[in-house]
Amino acid sequence: MALAAGSLALTGCSGGSGSGQDKSQTDKDAAAQAKAIPMGTAADSVGPAVAVKDAHSGGTIRVYQRDSYNHLDPGQMYVSDMKALSQLIFRGLTSFKQDDKGNAKVVGDLATDAGQMSDGGKTWKYTLKDGIKFEDGTPITSKDIRHSIERLYAKFITDGPTYVQQWLSGGGTTYRKALPDGPYKGDHLPKTVLDTPDAKTVIFHFKQPNSQLPYALTMPGYSAVPDSAKDTKDAYDVAPVSSGPYKIASFKSGKAMQLVRNKNWDPKTDAMRHQYPDGYNITFNHQASDSTKRLMADQGEAKNAISFTNAVDPTLTKNVLDNADASKRLVQGYQPYVWQMNFNMDRIKDKKIRDAITYALPNQQIVRVNGGSYGGEIAGGLLAPTVAGYKKGYDPYGKISHPNGEPEKAKKLLKEAGKTGMKLVYAYSNTEVRQKEAVVIEDALTKAGFNVQKKEVDAASWYEQMGKVKNGFDIYMTGWGQDWPDASTVIPPSYDGTTIQDGSSNYSHVNDKHVNAEIARISKITDVAKATAEWQKLHQYIVEKVNPAAPVFYTKMLQLYGSNIGGARYNLDVSYIDPNTLFLKK
Repeated sequence: MALAAGSLALTGCSGGSGSGQDKSQTDKDAAAQAKAIPMGTAADSVGPAVAVKDAHSGGTIRVYQRDSYNHLDPGQMYVSDMKALSQLIFRGLTSFKQDDKGNAKVVGDLATDAGQMSDGGKTWKYTLKDGIKFEDGTPITSKDIRHSIERLYAKFITDGPTYVQQWLSGGGTTYRKALPDGPYKGDHLPKTVLDTPDAKTVIFHFKQPNSQLPYALTMPGYSAVPDSAKDTKDAYDVAPVSSGPYKIASFKSGKAMQLVRNKNWDPKTDAMRHQYPDGYNITFNHQASDSTKRLMADQGEAKNAISFTNAVDPTLTKNVLDNADASKRLVQGYQPYVWQMNFNMDRIKDKKIRDAITYALPNQQIVRVNGGSYGGEIAGGLLAPTVAGYKKGYDPYGKISHPNGEPEKAKKLLKEAGKTGMKLVYAYSNTEVRQKEAVVIEDALTKAGFNVQKKEVDAASWYEQMGKVKNGFDIYMTGWGQDWPDASTVIPPSYDGTTIQDGSSNYSHVNDKHVNAEIARISKITDVAKATAEWQKLHQYIVEKVNPAAPVFYTKMLQLYGSNIGGARYNLDVSYIDPNTLFLKK
């Protein structure tokens, strides 16, 4: 769900795999992404972005997407398929800038640099660049940035990140009390919290020292929204105002979206983005099998086509790798996500039952359905190999040592709990891969003694539905990854009981006193190495003593693109093909 960044060179696969050699990403690749990302300088933040080799301007890129966009309001964006789109149409104070070798820096985007820290990290100052405008030509000022932060306090914003709000105004859901109506009734955060002394300056004041703000501000959720009548609150979710190189010309939910050039975007102000294509023609409802077949055939419009987030269909991975032409048109990378089976702890209160499900799951078969070694590798815990401090070989439930599950152990635990034949409501999304996955999971859980009731859910609104506190399901899969390579962007959002509300990413509804207290304590540790060690200890407690979710696999990405696409590379922030460097060759 959440989005990753790192510093690793990942390029297209070269050559076919006729030799049978596995060229999938390894945990060595993942470890390179776990390094802290440095802050760039003011010079690094100056546009225009470094030209892409051999790039041309013009033409429309065709995009095959599985799911329609459930949100267009940046404040509601937190799911990875929206991240690629957000980089084309929105800008915030900071961004990740990546070079061709995969090295990344945090730089100023709308701001002149990644931020000026003072007062031991309690104060951060940003100065806005000259020449930054919204799509209607209105200059972006500090008032707009203040408005963009303050509107996130309003009740209608439920699905975006909450880092900055919590740092400014209190943890859990208490931050909302500081500005319950957002800025819409004329109220503002006090200047001692968020100050805009002039049109160019934004100052954040925190109660605790904060070293993470520049990273958080790269997220789509903190993109600029105009402080004007154009912010239509709930309705902004279907008609947002662009600040990036492209703007939305049309959007028919569930069908198609057209992006065209934003003439008021100035490349001189942007160190990360380009505007090579004239636009993007995006259509939805393309399952992975459909997009893979089109891109493999490479006929007509498919030559000019990509998918922002569709992977190579797992059943076609071998065909693609063995095809000399298609195998030259691949982007791959180790993603930051842990695919996990969440237990709704409001409904499954007995840990023995949660453990039984964990032992029953056949992780290897699930990985096979998802593309084998090119789709992922079996997970032993809930922190990915891309997170700082990851411990290789951590496997308390024997998922790596018993890759096909332990049905007898599961059956025994279920019997001890007095729940043999227990009804289990299992939700899964209506995509080809998840449907195949569901068959494998239902079979394994049935063998372990459960009575599985499957419920298919629309993929486009999957996270919104799973994010409801009363979602009506017992078990459901999600993929969570770090927002930047730090466990503080995994454990608090996923397991802090004080954050539980509709839209929260605590999908299991964990509300454990020890976990809550430790999150509050570790969050105040300013020494990154010490904090990393403490997060790892807490991670082990969560996995072994609570078990809110069964680890299934760490995800990898293999994507195909058309032969007329240039500038294709893996983007470590988006965790898919880079939307910022694409062009059409002719």
